[in-house]
Amino acid sequence: MNSSAITLWGKKMANIGNVWVFIEQEQGKIAGVSLQLVSKGRELADRLGVKLEGILLGDNLSGCIDTLYHYGCDRVILAEDPRLEPFTVLPYAKVIMKLILEHKPNILLFGATLKGRELAPRIASEKLAGLTADCTDLQIDDFEDKKNGKSYTDKLMQIRPAFGGNIIATIVNTWDDPQMVTVREGVMKLGEADTSRKGELLRIPVELTAEDTVIQVIERVRAEKEVDLQGAQIIVAGGYGVGSKENFKLIYDLAEAIGGEVGASRAAVDAGWISHDHQVGQTGVTVRPRLYIACGISGSIQHTAGMSESKKIIAINTDPDAPIFSCAHYAIVGDLNQVIPQMIKAFKAKQQ
Repeated sequence: MNSSAITLWGKKMANIGNVWVFIEQEQGKIAGVSLQLVSKGRELADRLGVKLEGILLGDNLSGCIDTLYHYGCDRVILAEDPRLEPFTVLPYAKVIMKLILEHKPNILLFGATLKGRELAPRIASEKLAGLTADCTDLQIDDFEDKKNGKSYTDKLMQIRPAFGGNIIATIVNTWDDPQMVTVREGVMKLGEADTSRKGELLRIPVELTAEDTVIQVIERVRAEKEVDLQGAQIIVAGGYGVGSKENFKLIYDLAEAIGGEVGASRAAVDAGWISHDHQVGQTGVTVRPRLYIACGISGSIQHTAGMSESKKIIAINTDPDAPIFSCAHYAIVGDLNQVIPQMIKAFKAKQQ
């Protein structure tokens, strides 16, 4: 019998290994997506009755540990070494691969960031494990493989858009564990921090050779993003229906008047009217603001996948049958060139 599984009444039980989250950090600051994954990982671990562990690599990271406990980690596995800062994929992959072989986690979550997208496939390839990219939801459920006549309990349902966002696919990994995924930023809800929560710390030695550190970072030049849409509470977004780059001034004017940030659909970005930093949707960012105002956006599934969880959605469109109205709380059928100036005027009058 495979030592990593138990057969019971014809059903192959999932591994009882723990849930792991790779904790991405930059100069001791934990990435927002990692904390979102800790919140989701806590839910998955509770569903499976196992521990949630954060995998933290870098140097001088003592300031990160309590935060991970507060958001739900039962244990932090810490590898500190000057050679792990800044991030390069070869030493990170070696350290994590060694940990996987020793501790045998059931589930391993990465953020679908530049680092996560480089690191996760390398580990999956070496481990010969399945990897699902850009997930938008994760659930635990039983799975019946009718083709091979096998049943599995407590498998990770890896949910993501497919075929250009036209369908939502649920993917199940029946390969050897860990079940590995990368998860898009902003799609998992960040839980409340419990500052009374404590956890366990496991420090591990870092064993690297010259071959592992063959890539050296000589200089780093970081360009600041134009906008932080994921942190915005109010977003005014424009689509192809805005009409031109010049007309986007209306979107900026409304955002400035109500204290919001400017977003955009892919069509507006592809037209060159605004930079990709502002793009909301499947190929942009996922946002959950208190207020989202969609101006001249048709409402394709690729866009709504990135903003449908907003608390209040106002849509402005000349087409009464625009798909965006199906997810909007308030619909305004009209020309945004007339509607937006009236909105700005009304808001300013209310402020006086």
